[in-house]
Amino acid sequence: MMDPQLWNWISPLLISAFLISVVTFYGFFVKPKPNSVDHDRTTVSTVTSDVGSVNISGDTVADVIIVGAGVAGSALAYTLGKDNRRVHVIERDLSEPDRIVGELLQPGGYLKLLELGIEDCVEEIDAQRVYGYALFKDGKRIRLAYPLEKFHEDVSGRSFHNGRFIQRMREKAASLPNVQLEQGTVVSLLEENGTIKGVRYKNKAGEEQTAFASLTIVCDGCFSNLRRSLCNPQVEVPSCFVGLVLENCHLPYANHGHVVLADPSPILMYPISSTEVRCLVDVPGQKVPSIANGEMVNYLKTVVAPQMPPEVYDSFIAAIDKGNIKSMPNRSMPASPYPTPGALLMGDAFNMRHPLTGGGMTVALSDIVVLRNLLRPLRDLSDGSSLCKYLESFYTLRKPVASTINTLANALYKVFCSSKDEARNEMRQACFDYLSLGGMCTSGPVSLLSGLNPRPLTLVCHFFAVAVYGVIRLLIPFPSPKRIWLGAKLISGASGIIFPIIKAEGVRQMFFPATVPAYYRAPPVKGETECS
Repeated sequence: MMDPQLWNWISPLLISAFLISVVTFYGFFVKPKPNSVDHDRTTVSTVTSDVGSVNISGDTVADVIIVGAGVAGSALAYTLGKDNRRVHVIERDLSEPDRIVGELLQPGGYLKLLELGIEDCVEEIDAQRVYGYALFKDGKRIRLAYPLEKFHEDVSGRSFHNGRFIQRMREKAASLPNVQLEQGTVVSLLEENGTIKGVRYKNKAGEEQTAFASLTIVCDGCFSNLRRSLCNPQVEVPSCFVGLVLENCHLPYANHGHVVLADPSPILMYPISSTEVRCLVDVPGQKVPSIANGEMVNYLKTVVAPQMPPEVYDSFIAAIDKGNIKSMPNRSMPASPYPTPGALLMGDAFNMRHPLTGGGMTVALSDIVVLRNLLRPLRDLSDGSSLCKYLESFYTLRKPVASTINTLANALYKVFCSSKDEARNEMRQACFDYLSLGGMCTSGPVSLLSGLNPRPLTLVCHFFAVAVYGVIRLLIPFPSPKRIWLGAKLISGASGIIFPIIKAEGVRQMFFPATVPAYYRAPPVKGETECS
């Protein structure tokens, strides 16, 4: 538990730092709103440049087309199918995926599985329960338990093979008679008079087909080739993950995720079956050492291995020698949709964050709950324009949860990376020490990480509490001019990390969603035709 005297130091400084951050926050974010006419013009030109035009006659054969049957697409297909919607899912490859991410579901995400009635999809795949994290730095280690005391004993995180989880969800969706899963590659969206009416795709045999529906939902993942029609994608690739599977490895803390604050960036480990541990080595930048010519093996053995906990060192070396090393870029993209009649974006095609915190599936499942609740009052989805206007509320209602998880992931990655900047390294050490304090200094950040308490204001308060704690450490016992200057740089650096992320997420929707008109949108009445 935290020393009361220490908290007496922190409290007034935290309040001061928070007030300063509010002033900075206002000056940084308050900008003139873009002209709505220009935005509309951009929306129309983007949509019409990437979709095909079609003259549509006859009845649509489905209520909803879903492009992609990954985590988001499969869960959405079952959810809408259970609500008696006719759903047509088109997935490029229905065989079991083999990925190195999307393997850790936070407790908040598991609660969404329960809400959607698909919690059985983590059964019979050798999924492992996860009860918290262990953090390692410079030979020290701390255990951070999820605050699960108020929940049913079945509620925890889950880790598993991504492909097994997806196959279970696909099977569950396909078990509904009104859900059709088809293997095919969507080539383009079909548009008529500004409204998306369906898709053009090639089926498994390579034959070009068209499919029509009242609503087309694009969930084709992080490499989406359709999202440019429906949003303004601003994709960043801050780093890459190099993935290995450690076999018969005994982690220092059973049933926990492990994060090593290594140089230059973090290393993650978590169980994905009863005999396998996933290890993800973060490599900053968009290029990784070559696997083909042996550079990767040398990098892992000489740079990464010496920083691994001793309990896993031998398993790590054995995994390197075995080969089967995979890599993938870590992408980040704030949600910036173009409201488009007849179409909607979801999943990684719509919004991405650094996978360090394992929050992607929690965001996707939370979005599905929001969308399901919005669509439930509607029997008819055929009026694309009025439905488009109504679904603008989706973008607002999802924001507090999604933006909190997104901001935490992107900010924490920057804090956890080593730096040549002394102030940044002080922030990194302060974060480790702050989480070691116990009490609300531990439970608060972990409740955010777990998705159990995704509140934006809580995130901002703890982020600046870490910064203030770092300043206190610098000023005790004697505040020399150098340390005062370093403390000022630490606060400035913390602001420089979190404020741009919040700005990209949208300040008003994130912190004050009730002030956004779309928050109060009622279900459309027949005859409404305007989509702003």
